[in-house]
Formats: sequence, structure tokens, C-alpha cells
Amino acid sequence: MRKTYVLDTNVLIQAPYALDCFEDNDLVLPLAVLEELDGLKKAEGERGANARAAIRALEWHRCRGDLLEGVPLESGGTLRVESNCVDVRLPDSLSDSVQDNRILRVCKGLHEQGGQIVLVTKDILLRLKAQMLGLAAEDFTTEQAPENGMGYTGRIECYAPEARFRDFRKRGVPCEELYQTDEAGNVIRPSLTPNQFVVLHADQSNKKTQLGRVCGEKVVALEYIKRTPYGVKPRSAGQYFLQEALMQPAETAPLVIVRGMAGTAKTFYSLAVGLEKLLCEGQNEYRRILICRPNAQFDLDIGFLPGDEQEKISPLLRPVMDNLEQLIDSNDAERYRDEAALQDKIREIFARGIIQAEAMNFIRGRSIAQTYLIIDEAQNMTPAQVKGVITRAGKGTKIILLGDPGQIDRPYLDERTNGLSYAAAHMQGSPLCWQLTLGAGECERSPLAMDAIHRL
Repeated sequence: MRKTYVLDTNVLIQAPYALDCFEDNDLVLPLAVLEELDGLKKAEGERGANARAAIRALEWHRCRGDLLEGVPLESGGTLRVESNCVDVRLPDSLSDSVQDNRILRVCKGLHEQGGQIVLVTKDILLRLKAQMLGLAAEDFTTEQAPENGMGYTGRIECYAPEARFRDFRKRGVPCEELYQTDEAGNVIRPSLTPNQFVVLHADQSNKKTQLGRVCGEKVVALEYIKRTPYGVKPRSAGQYFLQEALMQPAETAPLVIVRGMAGTAKTFYSLAVGLEKLLCEGQNEYRRILICRPNAQFDLDIGFLPGDEQEKISPLLRPVMDNLEQLIDSNDAERYRDEAALQDKIREIFARGIIQAEAMNFIRGRSIAQTYLIIDEAQNMTPAQVKGVITRAGKGTKIILLGDPGQIDRPYLDERTNGLSYAAAHMQGSPLCWQLTLGAGECERSPLAMDAIHRL
């Protein structure tokens, strides 16, 4: 059945191509949306760029017909601007001066005329208001990570024949010989993904396990299982897998996506491997470690306060500094006896350019070569931003996306629409992408942190 979708401004601001995403249905833009786009067209960063892109798309449609009457879309639907519905009455509690309520008035007016009307908005509270008025409302789902991709953790447990298990480190195990069992004891052949990590059990002795990863038609042993990057030794299967993905050269693993709760050593381990590559191996694999956090977003400049870029974004890098303190001095008992000396060592690393930090808005348009690029808190990125980062990778660059989809601070993003989940779902199966989810039981921050993860 043909539907009429009323679009909110925030849909076009996040996805200016949204007008092409509704197949053969009818699209309506309230006049309030045009006014909001007009107010945003001069904004800096991504918001302004997307507003201008949406306005250019509307101009292209305007040249093809009368937007007040409706213009046919290539998808088979129509697009029109709704300037009427001004006499539609809303409850007295909904003020006329609020733009969102003007959009609701359009939805209510169209609903009273008949037909199936659906409000599409990223604003959860606006969807709630619509429901209170008996109007259908939904999120813009085109950029959502598919549900069937949300459960992928990048790791799996399988059984292997005893003979294959004993010879695993030399020859690996063909994927076709691995199996799992269900509750009834029936054999199940697992569906494996390129670069997926495997906890391998011997089928004759459940206590024997080995760690490997899917490589072509076989599961092979981990290459870096005996390494201790910058003196850090893995403490769990997840950290062995994380070490393997991070230690692989950029040509083999140019993109690593790591999801996990707080305290699972995502940032700590990423820094440890980066320092190992730059300071210890001496192979000139990377020129530098570049760290970005999306709190300094594409759509925000770094402000007008005194100081250079490094000074302005340094408060956002405090978590990175905390990890560096532990990596530079691994002696827990002596580390903080001389705070000044410790801070001098950290400043030297930045002064020598070994580690650099940049605001996200300076990534766009660049080609970043031979760089170990860490994006921390990547769950606060939009899909457009994560695409903008990944497509910046030049020759020899390794990109590491770290984050917890359960801790999102940015409006209009959730566990399925954030850039980290979007990238993980769409890059699943790529031979150039290695993924891993660290579990709550692999928290290494402190006994209190682990207990809080389970209880809170």
C-alpha cells in the first residue's frame, strides 16, 4: 500500500540523500523543515554541508516542476512541500512557536484528509508526541545496521577432530571439518566469516583448546600469540585475538573494528601495539600514531579559545594519557612516585611526533598514508563520519575503530545507527576488515570495574 512519509529536518541533516530512499511512496516536507534548512545552510562542518546538499537536491526537483503540487521522483513516488494545514488544531499543551509542533500539525492535517501518513524523524521525543496524537512515526532506518549483523562478535567456538587438533599449529584445520553441537547433541556445521577468530576444542578432550582464525578455507594458528607488544601480555582469549588483529601489517588488516565494554583494554592494547611498531620493531612500518576522538566532531570546529589545536583537544585525550602512563612505566609500585618525570616522558612522545592527536573535522579531505590511526569512542560517530574516516586511508595506513555501542553520548544515534555498528555490519565478511567483540568477563581495569559491569 502506498504511504505518505513526512520528513523531519534531522533526517535530511544526517542523510541528505534521504529523498531517494522511500521507493514509490509519497514524500512531504513541511514548510518548517525548509525554514530549518535555511537556518543551517551557513553552519560549519557536517551539519552545514548536509543542509546545503539537501537544499541543492530540492532545487534540482524544483526545476523539474512545482513542489507545492508535487514532483515525480525517479523511484516512482512524489515529493511536495506542504504549506497548508495552518488551521489544524493541536492540543493547547503543544505551542505553535515550536518547530516540531508545526511538523506535527502537517501530519495531523494530512491524516485527517485520509491515507496512511507516517512521520519519519530521528527525534525520539517527537515520535512520542506523534504517538500521543495517534499518528504513526518511525526512525529513518536506511542507515541502521541490519539486525542480523548486530550479533556478529568476530569469534566462535568450534570442535575439531582429535588428529587435526594435534596437528593444528603446523597445518591448520579445514573449515569443513569444524563443527558445533546443539543442546540435543546434534552436529551443526558453522558458517564462518573471513578473519573470524576461533576457539578450537579437541572433540575427544573438551579441556584442550587452541586459538586460531579463518584464513581462506582453513583455520590457522595465530601468528603473534607469543608476542608481548610493549611488554603487555594478553590475559584472555579476547586479548590474544585483539593482539593478532592489531599486530597484523596494514596490507593484511587495514581495518580493525573492536567493540567492548569499558575496561576491556581496547585503547590500552591499541596504544601498546602502536608503540611496539614505532619504537621497538624498527621496521618503519608506520610514520606515527594518530589518535582521534569523535567528541571533537566533523560538525564542530575547535573553538576560538587561545592555544593551538593540540592544546584545545588535549582535554578530550585524557583517557589516552591515562593509558600512556601505564604503558610508559609498567611498574605499578613505582609509576607515580615521580609524577613530573612521568609526564615529561609522555610530553616527549608527543613532542617527537610519535603520537599525534587531531580533531575529527581536520580528517576530511585528507589522504592519510603510513599511519597507525586510532579512532576512540567510535560509537559517537555517524555513518557518514565513519565512511569519511575509512575512505581517508592511504597506502600503509591501519585504521582501528574502538568503542562500546552501549555508551552513546550523541543525539539521534543509538546502538544500530551509530557509525561503529554501521561499519561493523557493512564490513562484515570483507577480507580487509578484522572484527572482535570483547565480553564483560574480559574487563581488566579493576575488580570494581568488572563487578560494576555485571551489576549496573
